Amino acid sequence: MAPQLESKTNSIGLDEKKYTGSEILLRSLVEEGVDMIFGYPGGAVLPIYDSLYDGHVRHMLARHEQGAIHAADGYARATGKPGVVMATSGPGATNLVTGIATAMMDSIPLVCITGNVPLSLLGTDAFQEADITGITMPITKHNYLVRSVDEIPIIVKEAFTIAATGRPGPVLIDIPKDVSQAVSTFSYPEKVEIRGLHAPEKPSQIQISRLHQVIQQAQRPVILAGGGVVRANAQSELIEFAEKSNIPVTTTLMGLGGFPSRNPLWLGMPGMHGTYAANHALLECDLLIGIGARFDDRVTMGRIDKFATGAKIIHIDIDPAEIDKNVHTYVPIVGDVKEVLAAANNGLPSADSSNWLSLCDSRKKEYPLQYNDSDENGLKPQWVIEHLDETTDGKAIVATDVGQHQMWVAQYYQFSEPRSLLSSGGLGTMGFGFPAAIGAQLAYPDRTVIAVTGDGGFQMTAQELAVIALENIPVKVVIINNQCLGMVRQWQEVFYKERYSEVDLSGSPDFVKLADAYGVKAWRARNKEEAMQAWKEALSHPGPAVLDFWVNPNENVYPMVAPGTGLDEMMMGDEEQ
Repeated sequence: MAPQLESKTNSIGLDEKKYTGSEILLRSLVEEGVDMIFGYPGGAVLPIYDSLYDGHVRHMLARHEQGAIHAADGYARATGKPGVVMATSGPGATNLVTGIATAMMDSIPLVCITGNVPLSLLGTDAFQEADITGITMPITKHNYLVRSVDEIPIIVKEAFTIAATGRPGPVLIDIPKDVSQAVSTFSYPEKVEIRGLHAPEKPSQIQISRLHQVIQQAQRPVILAGGGVVRANAQSELIEFAEKSNIPVTTTLMGLGGFPSRNPLWLGMPGMHGTYAANHALLECDLLIGIGARFDDRVTMGRIDKFATGAKIIHIDIDPAEIDKNVHTYVPIVGDVKEVLAAANNGLPSADSSNWLSLCDSRKKEYPLQYNDSDENGLKPQWVIEHLDETTDGKAIVATDVGQHQMWVAQYYQFSEPRSLLSSGGLGTMGFGFPAAIGAQLAYPDRTVIAVTGDGGFQMTAQELAVIALENIPVKVVIINNQCLGMVRQWQEVFYKERYSEVDLSGSPDFVKLADAYGVKAWRARNKEEAMQAWKEALSHPGPAVLDFWVNPNENVYPMVAPGTGLDEMMMGDEEQ
């Protein structure tokens, strides 16, 4: 439920000088510590862009509003700070909708600023008018239509507070053009108190004691860690919790990096494309501790009747609405994951789980992720991801698009640090990966940032090549090119009797020539030797790079669990393919 708008303010002092609404907006953003705005100008936001001309805040000019908001999202995922995106009214604002929904599904803090037609024209179907607050109501934590220049500072303060407090999410501020042109004095509130919006309470010691008690009784415990661990910056607390309690860990797609993949307690990712060890741990456990995970259908497959049926479930989450939403909870603990784990680690007992750990470890060895890597089968995408991991020691920031390559990254890249995987999990947004990598690279110019994308998703936001070329942003774009919509093709093969309908992408452009047209250095590889050499040169190249890796078009992602079936019905695939 969106917070109500009644608020109390405590201002930092009044500046008697008169400013336009656009100047007040930018001064407010500076007060919030904003150092980067992603956007695309247009008529309704020209007053704001005129104020930006003075250079108070850095701005990245995307080539499409979708690229701008995904870049802001990538910036937010990589830093933990709210990303800021700006667009004009009408089509500019509606082009943000997919990115807003992407952030909402994955709990990413964004502040989206849109222009609109003057107040007097609202509701008249004026040129480039759209009811963006109405359109985005279901996909934002809250949104605002600013009706007075004097509202701007408090609304900006509230927007950043709402976006980052509790479970993060996107907030939209819609500013009519005449409001941004109006003048007033400027004062910025030090804080706001918004009824209905509260920081999470301290974890209940009673529930922590129950957690300790249940752990002591468990013989087959497992931890399911989700994106909430990453959002809360709770990796160190989770490591301590798992190692003290002697409990193995499986991490969801959004939780990857929240627990080091090279830690011996890690079982892999669970769910539709999860590991055998992870899925069978969920099937056979007697205690399941969900930490910042929402038990979505890609983990449970929608078959709650076949999910952890013999387990007591402990659910730790900052959002009370998630408790008992998808699974019945034996011990609910509502609170910030970092604070809950810190409290739980005080006096945390060790589970009697040595036999269980031995069984889980033997399954990791007996049923590892595998694929046929023979040369006659061409360049394998799994090998490409493994090579990226080996050459970066699992420490790069990797932004993915959506599809087969996304799952191969989740399976074969060994993430060692939080906020190092940027991927659209809940909405599954194609076109996300490349601009998200740009946002992350701008936040961390000295880190290696890789965009792993497919030949389908890359074409949805490929125009952002102009941005990395002009600003020399050293993102390394790895295209897993299988000349088709790979995941759709796989589903048509497995579930639709190989009736391949509209998945052929063989008419795609020559990506090396396309990159060259934008002024970006590029390589193509069709075998391991070419791939190793190309990647070596790209890594040592100081600027942006595009690598077009032509892989086996018939490769599928395995293991796989069909929707509506249980985790015990894993399709392991044909390793000889």
